[in-house]
Amino acid sequence: MWIFVMFDLPVGTKQQMREATKFREFLLDEGFEMSQFSVYARFCNGLDAYEARLRRIEANLPEKGDVHVLSFTDRQYEGIVRFSSQKRKRPRENPDQLALF
Repeated sequence: MWIFVMFDLPVGTKQQMREATKFREFLLDEGFEMSQFSVYARFCNGLDAYEARLRRIEANLPEKGDVHVLSFTDRQYEGIVRFSSQKRKRPRENPDQLALF
């Protein structure tokens, strides 16, 4: 299972910029990879792991802004079509179970 976190956080003040940076750094520390500037993805090993990540995300939300969390099965993730510089990219593969450790 995959978890995607998408967010739109205000950065109009220095405090808001600090909070947005802190949230991005939290996601990176939690093992998320940046897919796009405000879209982060991470592999989760089942529903229990997803729920645990969701609770940690909720505990670290910035005071303002919008955060959306999506979950995808392995099969759905492999079906994502990616384009870069107007060219279709090869689909990403799910990590091997042993690669996680």
